[in-house]
Amino acid sequence: MPSLIFPAPVPAIAPIQGSEQGFPIRRIFCVGRNYEAHAKEMGSVADREAPFYFNKASEHYVPSGSTVPYAPGTKNLHHEMELVVAIGVTGFRIAEGEALKHVYGYACGLDMTRRDLQNAAKDKQRPWDLGKDFENAAVLSPIAPASVIGHPVSAAIELRVNGQTKQSSNIDQMVHPVAAIIAHLSQYYHLQPGDLIYTGTPEGVGAVVAGDVLEGSIAGVGTIALTIGAAE
Repeated sequence: MPSLIFPAPVPAIAPIQGSEQGFPIRRIFCVGRNYEAHAKEMGSVADREAPFYFNKASEHYVPSGSTVPYAPGTKNLHHEMELVVAIGVTGFRIAEGEALKHVYGYACGLDMTRRDLQNAAKDKQRPWDLGKDFENAAVLSPIAPASVIGHPVSAAIELRVNGQTKQSSNIDQMVHPVAAIIAHLSQYYHLQPGDLIYTGTPEGVGAVVAGDVLEGSIAGVGTIALTIGAAE
């Protein structure tokens, strides 16, 4: 093996609830328009035939409790609170009835979004990368092992900004539930331990500004927090 011209990147590692071990993050998949009410507030409709996806780089992971600068290049940074699935077992072309066997655990996530850049990309029928895949855009709580909490099907999901509730729903409102997402995604990728799936956000997304404190929760899964700092 040749020597490296600079040090290899350190992998992103998320904490695990009740453990000193960490969860190395491999890839981050995100499901779009997976709550009907959110799709409507975005002026669209949910894709009921099959989920669709976009990606975030694992380097953009941010642990819950962090303070991050207001994202560059945007004037309309939005919060999106989500249930996150952590894959723990390799799988390809997984049957829906077997899908949950591939789940290591669950977490709370914030899919931070540069909404103005995303909307501009939509208008030009371009990819969403600038609006979705940017530094500090994938916030994650400690992962709760499924062996401890089970597999949540109906659980309240909420996000508050400066103490005021902005998003409040239930994960049972997802158009495509967790098992269906895993089964579908695995038709196109060999899912691997370390993969994360952000499963979509309910209605109530909105803009944040420097100084805002975000606090979210999913019943039985955990809590998440983020502070928005000044722009760099």
